[in-house]
Amino acid sequence: MNTRSFFFLALVFFVTPLLAQEGFRDLIGKDLSGWEQYGGKAPYRVVDGKIVGTAVINTPNSFLCTDRPFGDFVLEFEFYDEAPLNSGVMFRAQWRQEKDIRRVYGYQMEIDPSPRAYTGGIYDEARRGWIYPLHYNLPARAAYQHGSWNRARIEAIGNEIRTFINGIPAAHLVDNFDASGMICLQVHSIPETLAGKQVQWKNMRIKENATEADRIPAPGIGPQVNLVPNSLSEFERRKGWRLLWDGKTTQGWRGAKLDAFPESGWEIKEGELHVLASDGGESTNGGDIITKEHFSDFELQFEFKPTEGANSGVKYFVDPELNKGAGSAIGLEFQILDDKRHPDAKMGVAGNRTAGSLYDLITASPVEVQRGKDLYINDWNRGRIVVRGGQVEHWLNGFKVVEYDRFSQMFTALVNYSKYRDWPNFGRWKAGPILLQDHGDAVAFRSIKIREL
Repeated sequence: MNTRSFFFLALVFFVTPLLAQEGFRDLIGKDLSGWEQYGGKAPYRVVDGKIVGTAVINTPNSFLCTDRPFGDFVLEFEFYDEAPLNSGVMFRAQWRQEKDIRRVYGYQMEIDPSPRAYTGGIYDEARRGWIYPLHYNLPARAAYQHGSWNRARIEAIGNEIRTFINGIPAAHLVDNFDASGMICLQVHSIPETLAGKQVQWKNMRIKENATEADRIPAPGIGPQVNLVPNSLSEFERRKGWRLLWDGKTTQGWRGAKLDAFPESGWEIKEGELHVLASDGGESTNGGDIITKEHFSDFELQFEFKPTEGANSGVKYFVDPELNKGAGSAIGLEFQILDDKRHPDAKMGVAGNRTAGSLYDLITASPVEVQRGKDLYINDWNRGRIVVRGGQVEHWLNGFKVVEYDRFSQMFTALVNYSKYRDWPNFGRWKAGPILLQDHGDAVAFRSIKIREL
């Protein structure tokens, strides 16, 4: 982002509220009327128009929540956080009873004074983990001011959620999990060394029943993450995205070794494309499926749900004319694997057959642990493959786990010591179809979309 854009956004952010006071109301009064505490026992109090939360030991995450839900709204507030205390503001938040604790879960705008610098990102508390980690939007990571009051804005209008920190666009999310819920102020559970640290909020006001007209201009807004299954937002369409699978039919796909789509082994059900379980063999049931189109430079996104012990993969730069015999079609592979249960995770070299890896060539870097594991089993994961010339990236659940140059000497060396060494020019073909692998285990796919670069 250049200097001119930075100052334009800051000016818009700070001036717009002055020009559009109508419809906003304050959420902080003289006391905590209108608020109710959930979760842990960190104390909250009102001091000179500010809500002050203090971290204490031996208690889980604490949340001070509004006593009523909010649907579509614009929320503005200022916050001051004593580093290194982590905090956040929940919105459209839900709760469930867990033993003697009312556990809050759902969308949270992160307040993160650590070097990671994710303030403004969106974390799905106690549910899906990071759904908009702020490394998607590098300029926003510099927006948070340490040791100062910071200004935030959350726009939750329909399925589209945007956050701003000190006038800089941060998260840009499309999601349909929760349309309404509480607003909650978090005091994080802590080690003893952080006891007494405080986080404060002031000038918190909300405009309910917000519409598209209430959004502020955001020319520097970052990439959009769309988690609504099998859909394209208007933003994505403008950026050149299109669905590679329509969520309903086999249009655009065929068997890797067939002229048509396999008659068995695959199933379309409720917006999901399932490869059915068989004997765990490679392409021994319905066989792999590939796109009828071929791709060169592209960004591919997909969601996948593996079952326990499952093995599968998404391949690119595939040559379907090779390997007409038994086994899978040949191409570069984004590995899908239950690392904890499938023996393939311990084969290969140094873990280069684990989930997210460039199969049999490059081991995926560990991703930030979410819900105690890197890969969700019997739940949805997000994969992403980016190809720009020779530069290739694999992303798993929002984190980059593999990066390589398919035209480099290192790549050549890796291929020469792999199972692919017998295929001339492997991984360097100009273009090829996208492949979903049948490895005899039940795996579901959805939200398969692509844009050519």
